[in-house]
Amino acid sequence: MSLDLDGFFSKEQGDELPLILAGPILRKVTASHISIWLVCSERLQATFSLYNSEVAAPFFQAEVQAEHQIQVGVNAWVVHAQFTGCFPTDTTLQYCLDTQQGKITTLLPHLLYRDETALTFSIKPRADYVLHGSCRNPHHPSQDSLVAADDKVSTQAINERPALLMMSGDQIYADHVAGPTLDAIEQVIKLLGLSNEGFPDGCESELASAEDIFNSPHHFYGRDKLLPHYVHDHLDSRFSRLKDYLPKRMLPVFSSRESENHLITFAEYFAMYLLVWSPQLWTLVNTNRLAEQDFIVNGQMLSSKWQQLWHEEKQHIDVFVAGLPQVQRLMAHIPTYMIFDDHDVTDDWNLTVGWEKAAFDSLLARRVIGNGLMSYWLCQGWGNAPEHFDENFMTLARRYFAQPTIAHHDEFIAHLYRFGQWHYTIETQPKMLVLDTRTRRWRSESRMNKPSGLMDWEALVEMQQAMLNEPAVIIVSAAPMFGVKFIETLQRGMTWLGQPLLIDAENWMAHPGAANTLLSIFTHTKTPTNFVILSGDVHYSFAYDIKLRFRRSSPNIFQITSSGIKNEFPNRLLRVCDTMDRLLYSPRSPLNWLTKRKRLKIFKRDPDTHGHDRLVNRSAIGEL
Repeated sequence: MSLDLDGFFSKEQGDELPLILAGPILRKVTASHISIWLVCSERLQATFSLYNSEVAAPFFQAEVQAEHQIQVGVNAWVVHAQFTGCFPTDTTLQYCLDTQQGKITTLLPHLLYRDETALTFSIKPRADYVLHGSCRNPHHPSQDSLVAADDKVSTQAINERPALLMMSGDQIYADHVAGPTLDAIEQVIKLLGLSNEGFPDGCESELASAEDIFNSPHHFYGRDKLLPHYVHDHLDSRFSRLKDYLPKRMLPVFSSRESENHLITFAEYFAMYLLVWSPQLWTLVNTNRLAEQDFIVNGQMLSSKWQQLWHEEKQHIDVFVAGLPQVQRLMAHIPTYMIFDDHDVTDDWNLTVGWEKAAFDSLLARRVIGNGLMSYWLCQGWGNAPEHFDENFMTLARRYFAQPTIAHHDEFIAHLYRFGQWHYTIETQPKMLVLDTRTRRWRSESRMNKPSGLMDWEALVEMQQAMLNEPAVIIVSAAPMFGVKFIETLQRGMTWLGQPLLIDAENWMAHPGAANTLLSIFTHTKTPTNFVILSGDVHYSFAYDIKLRFRRSSPNIFQITSSGIKNEFPNRLLRVCDTMDRLLYSPRSPLNWLTKRKRLKIFKRDPDTHGHDRLVNRSAIGEL
């Protein structure tokens, strides 16, 4: 790759880039605020017009402001257009972006549903119909449920459409990237002239910049050799007396078992977002480039194992890309909200204190995690709650993207590590509380390898305050608050053996403090009488009805877990877990009294599917 003098990769000569590279995605939409996210190849000059379907002339018009745009590469501008006014609710609205190259629907005619002449949506103050799901892995062999959602929306009248789409984690898989996707990412970085990121002195690897990664023989299917490692000796305090006798091992900081193509730089994270939400850039890259080069990467040929995997992944990626026009259309019509889970940054992100310490002590690991957060903010977080990002935040962001030096990069990442406002509230009826279960964890004080609570005491108290005296509330938690007891028992067993990362011991009941505080919130007399919990993460789906024991007027608690949008659990293993859970944790089983949920009665709903399995193992998107 060649470089411009200012530290950006230079764009190859060839066809001109289209104006719209990704989006538009409807983001936060209320009676007083409308925001739209998109990425353009140049500064966007556009007029936003809003129409009532019964009147030909727009009743609201505004220009897309320069302050709502950030240039992140030579040919890449992130636009988070925001408009304030008094907008009608529960009515059909049409919107148009008239750009310097024409109307957006002229540039992207596939965005229109049949018989539409403009993009349509409705501002619905009631969350009475919600689409929700998580875990969308582009190269998983299952079907993309966002395509299925678009198929359904295409048949619905506007007043019948969902009020919003909630994506509750793992919108990308940064730690598990297909070879063809990584090849496309590299080409996109060059097409858009994204930054050639420099790494600070003292990094464990010999990488000086992003260019070194692309020139490394480990660039494809070998990045686990570039990622940082740490010395593992006595993380488990129970064996600390044996410290001097136990052999020391070098373990990877990033614990994903499929990290051969793990994203590292900000440009890579950002490019992946563009490739998973819109088809435009896929038409500009050569998805067969690696095969045409006889799988020779920087002078070395990939092994037959990786070549075979590349061909398998390529088949699934081709199907995924074919569905992207529908995904782009869906998110242009339905207000879309998001929250991260671990794979948006890296697998097992902040799972234990030991993991956090190993990651924070590594300059390279800290940079990779920071790059994940930077891209999350630009592509997800900014649109959820733009009011959370004050002038100081925006100044640091603009300073880095204007001059992407190592110092500015580290300064912005340090601010992201301290930032505590990733959670947010959607002011619908009922109110929706979207939880940050990754960066405000209740860390274990007894053992470094013991799972942290998904939220600390202060965060849980804030959640409780937000719900007080509400008649009903919808809680969005990436991981289920009430999981499958047999699987939770397996996770506790692996934690006791000092291997919580092996099967992702990630559940609300794994940490006593977080579990007891959560249960106390549900039993508090001033909390809502109706809870709905939307969750995902686990790659299978199930539903629970939950009641309090020993209470005549128990609140109604419903948990609906829908996962994954494009991912599935190993089927045979899930069937075993489902059967064992039925046998060992039936309602009359004494084992129920040995768990932290003994103050609750949990009724497992039987799905409307063939067979007797309560855990549904297929890619799906939930409808509430």
